[in-house]
Amino acid sequence: MLDNPFLRKMEEEEMQREGRLPPGQSLTRKFPVLHYGPVPAFNPLTWNFRAWGEVEEAREWSWEEFNQLPRASIEMDIHCVTQWSKFDTTWEGVSVRSLVDAGLIRLKPSAAYVLQHAEYGFTVNLPLKVILQENFLLATHFNGEPISPDHGYPLRGVVGAIPGRDGLETPYFWKGAKWLRGLEFMKEDKPGFWEQAGYHNNADIWKEERFG
Repeated sequence: MLDNPFLRKMEEEEMQREGRLPPGQSLTRKFPVLHYGPVPAFNPLTWNFRAWGEVEEAREWSWEEFNQLPRASIEMDIHCVTQWSKFDTTWEGVSVRSLVDAGLIRLKPSAAYVLQHAEYGFTVNLPLKVILQENFLLATHFNGEPISPDHGYPLRGVVGAIPGRDGLETPYFWKGAKWLRGLEFMKEDKPGFWEQAGYHNNADIWKEERFG
């Protein structure tokens, strides 16, 4: 019943009427797996997460310490550059804004951009203002369960559209890095892996900014 194409089309049309389906996108009930390279191994005893660059003091957390940070839960619609959209997904993890507000990350006035650093040297860039929005999360859980290895376990950046919340910049889903290991705060922008390969630097879902 859940895979009935007629019901899926009806739901897609409802999302379109509500203004939640960006141009060029189609609804999916699945969660497609898309990434470059193999799934990395995870060792909780050696894993760490770092914040450095345009900050007053570089910080580092072990896996145990990271899981003691303040938690947040967000319900969002996520939109992939490959044209699928998944609605009403729930993510749990750590808000970068909460770390800044709590003084756990103390930004310098010069900080304006962030480069997400993941396993294998993979990187993703975003403006600082997007990283600090409520629709960006350092996520450990998806729909009540730990994120699967294919989707970025133990930690991934997640960015999406919050229904009914206007004014938030919303890039495509690739702008949150899987297997995330750190955030580098920067004065100037620096393209990430896919941006260097020709993907759009801003990646706004409503403007269909897929490729540069």
